[in-house]
Amino acid sequence: MKNLQSVPLFENLSQEELGKILHYASTRSYQKNSVVINEGDDTDSLYIIDNGSVKVYLSDNSGKEVIINTLEAGDYFGELSVLTTGKRSASVITTSSSSFIVIYKRDFKELILGHPDIAYTLMENLATRVRNLTDNIKSLALEDVYGRVVKTLMNLSEPISTDSPDRRIIKKRLTQQEIANRVGSSREMVARILKDLTVGEYISQENRQIVINKKLPEHY
Repeated sequence: MKNLQSVPLFENLSQEELGKILHYASTRSYQKNSVVINEGDDTDSLYIIDNGSVKVYLSDNSGKEVIINTLEAGDYFGELSVLTTGKRSASVITTSSSSFIVIYKRDFKELILGHPDIAYTLMENLATRVRNLTDNIKSLALEDVYGRVVKTLMNLSEPISTDSPDRRIIKKRLTQQEIANRVGSSREMVARILKDLTVGEYISQENRQIVINKKLPEHY
């Protein structure tokens, strides 16, 4: 990744400052379906996805999973590990062959102590990240399953054209179970919601991708 400015964590940093960050970084590569970190692992590094994709998830002893997020090139994870002590709060597995820019805690500490301007910008960007995560938690706590499904579909989709802003597409191919894991519901409930939205012609499937044809109803 030549331009770290595409990474939200490093927004508003100059090319010179980004060069200083790369000085402290190393790289790692993983094949598809490789576990990058396990929930409960000791924490010591920040990962920036150079290319590829991962899913962030929680699991219990029975093997049940809840997907917290899916991340692609330009996204990052493990930021808390370079700021605090403790165990990893979630597991991360690659969903395609992936490579990462990695900054270890000792190097991150040296970076921010030696460059306070960079440290301040990173703190601002991390605060934005925390605010977004808080909104996600609020959604899980206060919205019903339908509301969470709609929010997930909208967050994962992008406009097909500027002429029709309500028509959107989710380029990532999602199964009903993956959506259910994201919203904390059963696959059967998600299947029912998607079926009703399809019957109402709000959504459709094209090449196994979900297309949002028009604005989704606010209530089920």
